[in-house]
Parts: sequence; structure tokens; C-alpha cells
Amino acid sequence: MRKGAVLTAILAAFFAVPAIAERDQVPSLDNTPDICVDRPVEPDWMQNIAPREAYKRVLVQDIYRAQNLERIVEEGNCDCGTRFPSWSTAETVFFEELADTERWEMLEASDDYNRRASAARAAAMAICEAVGNW
Repeated sequence: MRKGAVLTAILAAFFAVPAIAERDQVPSLDNTPDICVDRPVEPDWMQNIAPREAYKRVLVQDIYRAQNLERIVEEGNCDCGTRFPSWSTAETVFFEELADTERWEMLEASDDYNRRASAARAAAMAICEAVGNW
């Protein structure tokens, strides 16, 4: 009987600890970024785009990210205005060069912009980490 009580106590303690730890991990609903808190918000049309056209929003986000990482490397500067400028330049590229293309062409363009962002990421990261903006 004593072995059963000891085993029960051990099992209870074993399973209770993770439950207590999980209870203390409450997700935050705060979307405030840690750096550059005054980032420009996405344009309204991107936030309100139909789910079936979400690839257009992703493409503009990819253009924005690639442009910004490349700009950081080109200028050697990672202040908040350089890292998170307005969305207008990315929008201009989208509307002037890609908005009238087929879906598959937009997906290919997204891949291209992702490759560009990946190529610039390490150098941009080093510049931004030096000033605490990564």
C-alpha cells in the first residue's frame, strides 16, 4: 500500500509542475514591437484585401522587406526611418510593375523578392544589431 501511495505522489508531482508552469505563460495580446515602435501601418487596401487575393498583400510585404534590407546595406544605416519607411515605394513597384500580372507571375516575383531579402539579411542584421534595431 505504501508503494502505491508513493508512486501516486510522484506521478501527481510530475504532472502538476508542467500544469503550473503553463498556467503562468499567458500570451500577450499586445502587438507593440520591441524596436521602432512608430512603424507605419500597412495601407488600408492591404489590410482589407479579400482572402482569395492575399498573395497580393504578401507580394507587397515581400517587396517592402527586400527594399528595406537592401537600403540598410546600401546606406550602412539602420535608423527607424530607414528600416521601416512608408509603404509608398513598395506600393509603387506593385502598382506600376506587377498589379496587372497573372497570379503565378506575382508568386514568382514574391520568390524573387524573398531571395533578394535573404541575400541582404545578414549584412543588414549586422548593421542593425550594432545600433540595437534588430
